[in-house]
Amino acid sequence: MKDAKVIELEEVTIRFSGDSGDGMQLTGTLFSDATALLGNDISTFPDYPSEIRAPQGTVGGVSGFQVQFGKRLVNTPGDLAHVLIAMNPAAVKANAKFINPGGTIIYDSDSFNERNMKKANFATDDAFAECNLEDFFKIPVPISSLTKESLKDFGLDNKSVLRSKNMFALGLVCWMFNRPLDYIEEFLNKKFAKKPVVVEANIKVLHDGFNYGMTMQHMTPSYLVNPAVIENGTYRTINGNHATAWGLLAAAEKSGRELFLGSYPITPATDILSALSERKDLGVKTFQAEDEIAGVTSAIGASFAGDLAVTTTSGPGLALKGEAIGLAVMAELPLVVVNVQRGGPSTGLPTKTEQSDLLQSLYGRNGESPAVVVAASTPSDCFWYAFKASQIALERMVPVILMTDGFLGNGSEPWKIPTMAELPTITPRIAKDPDLFKAYKRDPETLAREWAYPGMKGFEHRIGGLEKDETGTVSHDTENHQLNTEYRENKVRRVADMIPELEVCGDGDGEILVVGWGGTFGHLVSAVRELRKEGKNVSHAHFNYIKPLPKNTAEVFGKFKKIIVCELNTGQFASYLRNEMPEFKYEQLNKLKGLPFTVDEVKQSVYKLLED
Repeated sequence: MKDAKVIELEEVTIRFSGDSGDGMQLTGTLFSDATALLGNDISTFPDYPSEIRAPQGTVGGVSGFQVQFGKRLVNTPGDLAHVLIAMNPAAVKANAKFINPGGTIIYDSDSFNERNMKKANFATDDAFAECNLEDFFKIPVPISSLTKESLKDFGLDNKSVLRSKNMFALGLVCWMFNRPLDYIEEFLNKKFAKKPVVVEANIKVLHDGFNYGMTMQHMTPSYLVNPAVIENGTYRTINGNHATAWGLLAAAEKSGRELFLGSYPITPATDILSALSERKDLGVKTFQAEDEIAGVTSAIGASFAGDLAVTTTSGPGLALKGEAIGLAVMAELPLVVVNVQRGGPSTGLPTKTEQSDLLQSLYGRNGESPAVVVAASTPSDCFWYAFKASQIALERMVPVILMTDGFLGNGSEPWKIPTMAELPTITPRIAKDPDLFKAYKRDPETLAREWAYPGMKGFEHRIGGLEKDETGTVSHDTENHQLNTEYRENKVRRVADMIPELEVCGDGDGEILVVGWGGTFGHLVSAVRELRKEGKNVSHAHFNYIKPLPKNTAEVFGKFKKIIVCELNTGQFASYLRNEMPEFKYEQLNKLKGLPFTVDEVKQSVYKLLED
């Protein structure tokens, strides 16, 4: 046995790729979790087809999972993979453009047969030549046949045996990157506790993959990525959807309100409904409605009844919820609407990410129907913005739309779990004095009305979608409608009093300000960090509060010569900024490919702007 070559790296990106049925999402998740437990910072990007079971062996059916980990702060899942694990020819074809020059490709040589080459539409029998990958370091491993050999004495049928081949690939990669197998074994024991044969089979294949790497170490070098230096605390790996669910739970606890979620399942938001449905122990009530309209109207009913009311959806569902959100605006009830954005229009690209619902969130209702719009920027801070959206809704009696996206919802990163004592208090505007109560009497500073719900004696009042006067009586008076329309708009704008000022990463003034919002944060801040290391006079400002904007936005913008707005749409935030602050000129970087920005794309756009 030849001594292994150990290569020390600051950070590395791995992409697992194969058919939808090859278990690449589970493989990537287990590797990521094991890596996080070792103390590395991580960022993940699950990428899978929208069809439940796409045609096997085709490029359209390829499912991928990318993870970047390192010894320093990791903000993105990486532009290009240093290592690609390809379970079939289609995986090579689908990912050729996502491999770092000089990268390593480990592939299941058993699957590179004539039948699979045809399914992937290769014209020759050399997949790597057709994809211009001749100069890459390629390691053929007969994963399928080695898995069969490993399990020949288990009495399993061929289909069941091949389901375990992802564990062989996982074991091999764990050896290459010095990941322990303890956590993975523990997971398998819990997941398949009722199927001991499955547990034993998967663990054996996992170890055989690990031992194969050790035996063939002259082919597969070993990489060392030291743990990151992080603050003391209790951490866990969390994705954006689960972080959102936990943020809502925390808000319910801090506000003293029961949490109600009324939703209709929709990709990529369903995991929030699933996560909260498991928390009956915390008093959560979940209702899986028959459609999107029933989901949001049930939440409005729960809000009227005194609950922290939430509905979750994606772009198509937000469109269906529009009229009911308008009802919440008119009734002035607290409501949190979580929109996990995806590619559109219509059903579009259900499993791909996009930021194209911004204008719909701002204006997608009839009449003058203002709502607060908030956007999370990383998987873990979905927790904080779900909490903050709930606080705003309950304290200002207003609907709040929380925008995340598929990249955040499915992606994961380490999260330091806060204590409840660290979170701010939430004080709902519950009515107290029946003698002074009027349904639409407003606080002079916030313009928020008081919240009175059924069962509160002496606080009976009318509520609904018709315009009211201060007492709650239906009003057709034109002057009253003008007055209340202005009140509702100004009430939303006064939320600026409870949000932080816009921060700048880098110098407070200079040549170029890179502006983004929501889930583009990691790629933008990484690009600006690299540009500043190169000596470029570039800074970054990221928006989590869209409506209202932070109070100092104009002051920040005024200190830079050029502003470039980067977003995954055709320029919706840039258009909104032009409307709100027309005194500034906004350049644009836009992308609509169902994929996040790459750091290099952002840098190239800034280079071009510096040259102009």
